[in-house]
Amino acid sequence: MKLTYPATEAWEPLPAAEWNADAARHLLRRAGWSALPAEVARATTDGLAATLDRLFPAQPALFSEPRLVAHLKENVPQMARSLAQAQQGPEKQRLQREARERSQVAIQDMSIKWLQFAAQPQNAACAKWVLFLSDVYVVAVEKVKNAALIWNHFDLLTRHGFGPAPVLAKAVSRSPAMISYLDLNQSKRGDPNENFARELFELFLLGEGNYSEQDIKESARAFTGYRQQFGVFRFVPGQHDASSKTIFGQSGHFTGDDVIDLAFRQPAAGAFLPHEMVKFYLSDTPLPPGYLQELGAWWRARDYDLRVLALRFFGSRLFYAREFRGDFIKSPVQFYLGLVQDLDLSVAPLPRSVLNPLRQMGQMLFNPPNVRGWVGGRNWINSATLGVRRQLVESLFSPIKEDNLNADEQIELVAARANGTSNFTASDVLLAPLAALDAAAATDHLLANFLALPAAPPFRDSVRKFLAVDHADGPPKLRRLRRATVTLLQSPEYQLC
Repeated sequence: MKLTYPATEAWEPLPAAEWNADAARHLLRRAGWSALPAEVARATTDGLAATLDRLFPAQPALFSEPRLVAHLKENVPQMARSLAQAQQGPEKQRLQREARERSQVAIQDMSIKWLQFAAQPQNAACAKWVLFLSDVYVVAVEKVKNAALIWNHFDLLTRHGFGPAPVLAKAVSRSPAMISYLDLNQSKRGDPNENFARELFELFLLGEGNYSEQDIKESARAFTGYRQQFGVFRFVPGQHDASSKTIFGQSGHFTGDDVIDLAFRQPAAGAFLPHEMVKFYLSDTPLPPGYLQELGAWWRARDYDLRVLALRFFGSRLFYAREFRGDFIKSPVQFYLGLVQDLDLSVAPLPRSVLNPLRQMGQMLFNPPNVRGWVGGRNWINSATLGVRRQLVESLFSPIKEDNLNADEQIELVAARANGTSNFTASDVLLAPLAALDAAAATDHLLANFLALPAAPPFRDSVRKFLAVDHADGPPKLRRLRRATVTLLQSPEYQLC
């Protein structure tokens, strides 16, 4: 890939003269899920700096603890005592099965609640930023087996996600979910577990090749004594190795916090998170090292402030360069939430209908496949996942089959409707304004609102000709508009942002 700007100019702010509606659409689709016309107009009018301040506030909205997660947290101590007292055999197996089932129901409910929260335009950019951080500081419910710990981890990422990166890393080292996920509970003086120290350097802060095996072994000793009990962090001094350690060439009686401070003094620390941001937000193709080093040095000089980094990254000349427009494959979560926003829908409170397609497309919320997180990019697309994407679009244009819902789903649906939310599938109300337009104008509207790049002339002509077949108003025209919209949302072009 030939880059428009050299490394020394790439991260300079975008000139005001280059901020326009197309740039706003690019920002909204990459930083969030879609580019709604009203949001594009607002961003274009407000300007880039004001828009970034709004998308990435110093105090982001918090994702409230779901009711089922709160209940699970309240019951954890009693459940743990019951399990400890139960004899091996059917009773213990029953309690274990019950604990798993309660956590599974809670994680499903939390997934729906998070999608509903993230779908709100005012929450989109921050929710996606936390999703990005969770793809760096990875935990997975499959191993943690406790929805309350997963919620706590995401809450931690939200609360510290726009502050100093060293503070965030220290908070993550105390995250009960992380302690469980990377086996810190088993790490003790004389027998340190190296999992967390290894991933801290390789996947969280520095990247491969920027530490030694000896650094890992010595750092593992510094994190001994970290524990979690009933979802609360505990430090056990008697299990901590307080003796002298040598890490990155320095010796001392280092603690876990000291190790994180030492890691952030390494030259590689500045470039690592920008490298991850490029993969998540900008391009499948890595940038040349000089570009990341340039941004890393700039970020290091600003005390590793995460919000400052986000503002610089999303406000840079390189971010808006033509080579990065409309060429990035949407993740399953972005594809789904983009559809929800583009079609002016609400996330249905139906886990099977919403979460199963996400799983089939390759992205189970709160459950990445391994400590490296989701690979993303071209890995999102194959014949099977593309078929699920097409089916998902069709389902959003079809009425909910309420006879197929279980009792819990029916209760949730009734409650949602009682609260005034019923727009779970697309109706003709969405398309009615387009029925008043001629075929060319309707085509222009659909393509401009749904696609990241201008459509090729043959594609545009095929949509226009399809819409021009019926000249009369009424149901025939609405049916064609509906079919054209479905086909457009299933197209390869809509998979890109």
